[in-house]
Amino acid sequence: MPPAVADLCGVLAASGQVVRVGASDAQGARLSVVVEQLWRASGLADMIREAGMVPEMSRTEEGTPLVRTAVELSLTTIAREWTRGAVKTVPPRWLPGPRELRAWTLAAGGPEGDHYLLGLDPHAPDTHSPLASALMRVGIAPTLIGTRGGHPALRITGRRRLSRLVENVGEPPDDADALPLWPRL
Repeated sequence: MPPAVADLCGVLAASGQVVRVGASDAQGARLSVVVEQLWRASGLADMIREAGMVPEMSRTEEGTPLVRTAVELSLTTIAREWTRGAVKTVPPRWLPGPRELRAWTLAAGGPEGDHYLLGLDPHAPDTHSPLASALMRVGIAPTLIGTRGGHPALRITGRRRLSRLVENVGEPPDDADALPLWPRL
């Protein structure tokens, strides 16, 4: 399958945001996410480029890397599916494929001992259970953790589940800082 704009929905599973610009869908939408390390922003910028869009990388006022798309008409469907009013939601039939899982891992993935965590948006708690269900439907049954704290995540445990995640997300980005934070068995 060739890269597609829908691949970027993985950042919405994490703390990414999609915002419609203008009063109608004819004006487009913008996808953005704040990440913890520059290699994550670079990897997501590559995915944005592969999907046929121009990435913009900058830093927040706190100095944290930020990657976003330009305002794109092709993102309006994603904006419509992933929001209800101003609230982020998970489309009922959304299933994370390999590229969506890669985007999610780039945006908010990290190891925790023998487990692997896929970070969730602490500001969108209603997305947590549907995202856990979506992962279950693709054969990666997670455990929802940290819902009472500021760092909610889906914990992936066990050789079979971790193997499935590793197979889906592929090789880590070409950055030495990425290797210790990338899923592995």
